[in-house]
Amino acid sequence: HYCAHRTEIGLEPACVVVCPEHAIISGDMDDPGTEISHLLASQDVTVRKPEQGTSPKVFYIDGNAASLVPTAVERAPETFMWADVIPLHAGEGLNGNGHGRSHGGVASPNGRSAAPKQSKSGAPLRTPQPQGTPWDGPIQFGGTMAEHMVQVAYNAQHKIPWHWPVPAYLVTKGIGAGLFLLLAVGVLFNLFNWEPVTYLVGGFLSLLFTGITTALLVYDLDKPERFFSILLRPQWRSWLARGAFILVGFSIVAGLWWLIELGAYYGVLAHELANLVRPWAMAAGSVLAVGAAVYTAYLFAQAEGRDLWQSPLLPFHLVVQALMAGSGLMLVVALFLPTAPDRLIPITLTLFAASVAVDLFITLVGEFSIPHASEIAARAAHEISHGRYKNTFWYGSIALGHLLPLLLAGLWFWATEAPVLGAVAGLAAIVGLYLFEYAFVMAPQEIPNS
Repeated sequence: HYCAHRTEIGLEPACVVVCPEHAIISGDMDDPGTEISHLLASQDVTVRKPEQGTSPKVFYIDGNAASLVPTAVERAPETFMWADVIPLHAGEGLNGNGHGRSHGGVASPNGRSAAPKQSKSGAPLRTPQPQGTPWDGPIQFGGTMAEHMVQVAYNAQHKIPWHWPVPAYLVTKGIGAGLFLLLAVGVLFNLFNWEPVTYLVGGFLSLLFTGITTALLVYDLDKPERFFSILLRPQWRSWLARGAFILVGFSIVAGLWWLIELGAYYGVLAHELANLVRPWAMAAGSVLAVGAAVYTAYLFAQAEGRDLWQSPLLPFHLVVQALMAGSGLMLVVALFLPTAPDRLIPITLTLFAASVAVDLFITLVGEFSIPHASEIAARAAHEISHGRYKNTFWYGSIALGHLLPLLLAGLWFWATEAPVLGAVAGLAAIVGLYLFEYAFVMAPQEIPNS
């Protein structure tokens, strides 16, 4: 925040004051008389990632790409130039947040980080490592070429912020929105006859998964109590706040409709009231359900450092995934319904198969076959399709989540109309969707951002 607590009372940022070399200069760029204005007018300066369109205001004099481009070195190298990498427990990733690279720096080739040893008192002990650079080390004069000419001098190590709750929230949100859309389409277009138990069960599950979505959002906050600040003091430019209100609005509309239907089913309310409210509630709820499915695309788009999430296909992709997840769950629920509408399963399975096929096309052709606009997006996509997450993507998302459901749906249509085939297909698609979302959320965070 640029030391706002200091600059607001006329002081310079702390980093400027403590730097003994006068290497950090701050000031008002709109005032032509300030030192920083003179430097910007007379020096060759560089900024980091101007292509992101964020108008960065940190300028580097004679900045070298090796020091400013995060992907010039590994995200989590084995060792820094003058320090060891802090080992973390299994499953906890690192993400650099700082810059400190240098040309020609070397480290001992045997200087791998190990789990820190402890004394009897519990104090950590430094693992012994070879000191200095041996004669046959990476840099030689008149010998072989250097192994690497760019080495991390120092970096502030941070854990990757988003883990399983975010892909889980994408799946539960898709189920809640997609299930309501399926029910609404059935009512508004009279695709299958009205059956109150089916709609009560489906509406309850839609509300349940939307509630789970909200719980996952709150759980993923560093300080969950701040969720109330999002509602009471919203920052309207943030899609985190907009999305929260969309979810709340959808829950209110769908919840009121469901309570009226429940009251009519048990004779507490008049059936005429339910018949009057139903089309209006379904129409309004459908708009909010689409908003609930889509808003995450705009939230991801505000994460300017993660280029793979900037895909213009993402809003449409999320709607298709919601229809796939919602119809998939309905195929599972249909197994346990005492009396399902006559055309419910055939229409739901048709929508399910179509959405799975479209989702497969968008994923393979739209998201991964077209060259990406930036190196960061290309690296993240490569991590998904050919790197760390390739098994999750190909075996989990594509094979389990798309090819198997399409095969089972085909068997249902052309061989036997066994409801269990549709239920297995729906479960497989939901599991595959989670595996895709997990890779899609995690892989871009593996790419160094600073």
